[in-house]
Amino acid sequence: MAGGDGGGVAAAPGGPPPPLEWKFSQVFGERTAGEEVQEVDIISAIEFDKSGDHLATGDRGGRVVLFERSDKKEHGGNRRDLEKTDNSNSRHPEFRYKTEFQSHEPEFDYLKSLEIEEKINKIRWCQTANGALFLLSTNDKTIKYWKVQEKKIKKIADVSMEPSKPAGNGNVSSSSLTSIPEPHLANGGYTDKSYTSISNYLFPPGGIPSLRLPVVVTSNETSLVARCRRVYAHAHDYHINSISNNSDGETFISADDLRINLWNLEISNQSFNIVDVKPANMDDLTEVITSAEFHPSQCHTLAYSSSKGSIRLIDLRQSALCDKHSKLFDEQEAPGSRSFFTEIIASISDIKFGKDGRYLLSRDYMTLKLWDINMDSGPVSTFQVHEYLRPKLCDLYENDCIFDKFECCLSGDGQRVATGSYSNLFHVFGCHPDSTEATTLEASKNPMRRQVQTPSRPSRSLSSITRAVRRGGDVDANGNSFDFTTKLLHLAWHPTENSIACAATNSLYMYYA
Repeated sequence: MAGGDGGGVAAAPGGPPPPLEWKFSQVFGERTAGEEVQEVDIISAIEFDKSGDHLATGDRGGRVVLFERSDKKEHGGNRRDLEKTDNSNSRHPEFRYKTEFQSHEPEFDYLKSLEIEEKINKIRWCQTANGALFLLSTNDKTIKYWKVQEKKIKKIADVSMEPSKPAGNGNVSSSSLTSIPEPHLANGGYTDKSYTSISNYLFPPGGIPSLRLPVVVTSNETSLVARCRRVYAHAHDYHINSISNNSDGETFISADDLRINLWNLEISNQSFNIVDVKPANMDDLTEVITSAEFHPSQCHTLAYSSSKGSIRLIDLRQSALCDKHSKLFDEQEAPGSRSFFTEIIASISDIKFGKDGRYLLSRDYMTLKLWDINMDSGPVSTFQVHEYLRPKLCDLYENDCIFDKFECCLSGDGQRVATGSYSNLFHVFGCHPDSTEATTLEASKNPMRRQVQTPSRPSRSLSSITRAVRRGGDVDANGNSFDFTTKLLHLAWHPTENSIACAATNSLYMYYA
């Protein structure tokens, strides 16, 4: 398997790019051997911002942790250093801890007698303004709009205290201030009810030099402050599974099992219901919404996936309530292949648009599929991820692993896709029709890199150009070596470079190529 240190190696004209050689970069929150992981520390969401300079993670304890890119700042200022940085091929994104804040707290819905856990389901970055960072975070019911900004620390510079006579126990001492003893009675009362201590102070002529008003000054030190700007609540009867920003920078959507709502960032007490799949009789319910995503550049277009394995593209210009889709992406199942598990494994857990909006990536339990939004006859590529688990579907159903929701992501250039698996493994596939790139890595400091065997591909003639390209996934002869208790559900691809951040329980691992 040929490889290089980066994606900058030019491929032959019209041919696939060379496979990437992935290397370990960083880890945050690494577990020591035998250390027990607390439930609240398990990472439940990862997201890069559009510039790639910031990374946010959310956990089951309702906290949001922010990281900032450190390799750029270290070379700032000197032009020669900047030129060296630009010409160096060895540089890769490096991040450092920035700040963290408590986004959500556990709540209780008294009307429904339902506990609402604090777990962060999704994080989405918003447009920056005036040096401040903005992001949306959501748990099952409530979305919050956060502003994170550096503020200069204010300190008290002048106080009424003589340096030569420090105060003890917080009391200010001054030799210039004298008083006459107060005539107390035995029981602690005063002899004169009109008596006040301030009336008996003897002030020297010209005032007291050591008594000064405190002066508040702004120091050069700064601290990061996270402030909740808006709370978008009470709009979902079911658990929120997705939030997505619109390219107009003003609106966003939130989706639960049956509805998709459209919000304005500045208005928290009103939203518009744009998709409603709830039937008049809940007994007639056949599918639910599993994920929703705005188009990256067309503010009127969004896509949502369903538990039946279909993706619907809707146009907000058609009607206020988008009951009818503009396009439907669905792959018909092979005749005779239907079983009890067919609908369960067909359920799409995540969808992502490519950077240019031309391609759409979807992840179901068994496969990763790449769709061209201009071609609704079927996916342009299908990547087998869990095919080796097909004989074990009954066991996976018994232990609920078959309902695990794995996320997916695309590289910034659209040449590769990635998704997670069990045993803290994740897979990277090449998208070019002739690419055989299929890399499996383990989320650890020493990733076990293996090239996945690729079965023979059917010939592609011009008449069969719409046929899906099927590539082999990680196939284990017995499947017993895989640990179903450790699963890599969440990962994100850097928007401009070949760098992946992935979550293994409470640890954040980063890799580059």
